[in-house]
Amino acid sequence: MQTFGPENARLTVRTKRRGAASKAGHDLLIEVTSWSATLDGARIELTADSGSLRVVEGTGGMSALDEDDKAGIQETIDDEVLKGAPIEFRSTEAAIPGRVTGELELNGTRRPISFELAAQDGRLTGTAKVRQSDWGMKPYSALFGTLKVADEVEIAIDAALDSAQSR
Repeated sequence: MQTFGPENARLTVRTKRRGAASKAGHDLLIEVTSWSATLDGARIELTADSGSLRVVEGTGGMSALDEDDKAGIQETIDDEVLKGAPIEFRSTEAAIPGRVTGELELNGTRRPISFELAAQDGRLTGTAKVRQSDWGMKPYSALFGTLKVADEVEIAIDAALDSAQSR
């Protein structure tokens, strides 16, 4: 069994902007700073603190994001998007490398999800596309809906495998 968390892996969320005023917004890279996962054979479990999402960078937009902007975005994520609900994933089938299938709980809603994981050069990497509305979440919008976060976000993991796992 191998365990992962911020000390040996990175769990991130990427958002894109949409709408008529999208030039004013930013595509965001958000890091989950409090989470843990276990890989035990073909079983994967992950839990994350939804209040630990931190904006790492914002690209695009009419001006650069400053620390106050980042703090405001984090507060919006906590209060309006994830609402402090736990984030959990449990696999039902996993082939590593290969396809992982399981259930993701977001915003109090549990739904099936599948994605690919790769194990190469001592790293475990993968991405999953999540449509927020599928989990009962309303993508953030501003300026009377002319600036909004795209419904689909990308969740990525990049983890160091211990030497026994990477063989």
